[in-house]
Amino acid sequence: MDKWDLELGLALPSNSPCAGSNDDMEEEEVTHPTLCLLPLTPGHSWRKKRHRMYVKVKMEGVGIARKVDLTMHHSFHTLNHALLHMFGKPPHQFSNSYRLLFQDQQGHWLLAKDVPWRQGGKAGQPAPTSPVSPRSWTVDLTLIQLTANAAVDYMAKTAVRCNISYMKWLLPRIVFHGRKISYFFRPLWDNPPKPFTRIPHYYAENVTMDHLCHLHGWSLRSHPRRVFDAIIFSNELDMLDIRWHELQPYVSKFIILESNTTFTGIPKPHYFELNRERFAFAKEKTVHGTFPGKLAVQGSYEDPFLLEGRQRAAMNSLIRRAGISNGDILIMADTDEIPSPQTLKLLQWCDGIPPLMHLELKHYMYSYEFPVDYSSWRATAHVYSQHTQYRHSRQTDLMLADAGWHCSFCFRKMWEFVFKMTAYSHADRVRYKSFLSHSRIQDIICRGDDLFDMLPEEYTFKDIIKKMGSIPPSAFAVHLPAYLIQNAHNFKFLLPGGCLRETQTPP
Repeated sequence: MDKWDLELGLALPSNSPCAGSNDDMEEEEVTHPTLCLLPLTPGHSWRKKRHRMYVKVKMEGVGIARKVDLTMHHSFHTLNHALLHMFGKPPHQFSNSYRLLFQDQQGHWLLAKDVPWRQGGKAGQPAPTSPVSPRSWTVDLTLIQLTANAAVDYMAKTAVRCNISYMKWLLPRIVFHGRKISYFFRPLWDNPPKPFTRIPHYYAENVTMDHLCHLHGWSLRSHPRRVFDAIIFSNELDMLDIRWHELQPYVSKFIILESNTTFTGIPKPHYFELNRERFAFAKEKTVHGTFPGKLAVQGSYEDPFLLEGRQRAAMNSLIRRAGISNGDILIMADTDEIPSPQTLKLLQWCDGIPPLMHLELKHYMYSYEFPVDYSSWRATAHVYSQHTQYRHSRQTDLMLADAGWHCSFCFRKMWEFVFKMTAYSHADRVRYKSFLSHSRIQDIICRGDDLFDMLPEEYTFKDIIKKMGSIPPSAFAVHLPAYLIQNAHNFKFLLPGGCLRETQTPP
């Protein structure tokens, strides 16, 4: 066997390029100190000794060199422990602080542990199929420790000096995790929007409207305003059913616009038109319109948000066709953004309300079993005028607190999840086909995880960390839409304990 002269010495990170293995890069943060084997001056002699594989080890700052027989160790893990013992570094304290790396004859930086040790043969002998073996260590080695303060400099120099094979491994992971990295560091590159001025919302059963109006600083009207509810519809039939039943006593007209394509240009049926019988209870109040969508052309790209904007603009003429007048209340929202009956009654009966308010909705994910927070704000209530335009963006700083419910991705059937993921404006978040796997989606729904494997969209590290991980399930099922509770047998999938979804194919 061969004997090598190896020197282990302390060197600064700025002078020591090295790169970790795939496993280490994924599982460990770079802020931990790292043990690297780096080249010193080559030229030590090779010496033979039967059944032995010696290396001479020297650390900078330590005058006495030591000799190690690799055949006495069954893995690089035990070798690492032996080296730590040699230089007075107790393994139980420093085993996670060092990694053994070496440079092969081609100048590639590799983890020493990436050289397989033979299983069942002579101890310490690398497997014959290994592309690199200890025999390729034809240069001397040195030992460095990276401190946490040097981590950033270390990573920068690694990226510059690492070999092509490492970059081929790294780049796909940058692409895959790039959005996560960007979202995690959002507090560094983005500013939070201006906070809303939240209007307190007072309500309790058996309290008169006169008293409620005065609590808000408003006055009671002699007669209620008319309410028009305007939504752009895709395929959320169950949420539409709950919405219209819940709001029917207070709404004069339900305005619904649907298209023959999704915002991403995928053709789709007019789902509401095909299911009109289900909504016959609101037939006299329904104003239905269709919008000619634009099919996606292979090889070209059109921003889904532009297509969405055109469809929302088309809603303005449909609203006028419904017979709205100045002074009426107009609700602008998505199908799954449902204002509460208390909110509509307040808007109907109180004088002095702001001409435009956002509605703060309690946000749920997948069902009412997974409450997220009160971050939903896009729904709006307008006192209609000739200047009113249908929008789904921020229009004022005023927001009525706790004004309803927003249940995102609250579907009954598995195909509806897949359809929504590929159809709506954020479809670019589906980075891999595996994201659309029914088994994956089902598992995520029951755990309360993120369908797109993304970090929370927050503006402080505190909020990001607070919302990371699964949404805790809740057994709390009060103050939900009354129609949902009255028909719980038909909407079990929206209530606590009902996370399993149906697997029927789309119609």
